[in-house]
Amino acid sequence: MELSAKTFQVTRGDLVRYAGASGDFNPIHWSDRFATGVGLPGVIAHGMFTMALVGRAITEWAGSPDAVVEYGVRFTRPVVVPDDDRGTEIEVTARVREVTGDGLTRLDVTATCGGEKVLSQARATIRTTS
Repeated sequence: MELSAKTFQVTRGDLVRYAGASGDFNPIHWSDRFATGVGLPGVIAHGMFTMALVGRAITEWAGSPDAVVEYGVRFTRPVVVPDDDRGTEIEVTARVREVTGDGLTRLDVTATCGGEKVLSQARATIRTTS
């Protein structure tokens, strides 16, 4: 069973706000000159910000933050965020892998940006609500 897709817009403004909240002011998250200078295609979103957006989708599917039992990912590809008003989009989808007898649902999660997977081995376990 496939769950409904969730789409998140990511702009440079979001990166600035996340940097302030997290304390991660690495210039790869705000300076095109620096990011391209270290071999990146441009400014990239914080990996943990990307993971948090996917976590938001999982929480919405679960119906409550405390229904998320386990969640983990591996970072595969950076999310490049253009310097414009539109930014980029991250689309999150999930497929139910298993429903256990003890009320847990295991999900295989996919996050893409520009048609490319940005996370691998993204999995979550949620508590099924009645």
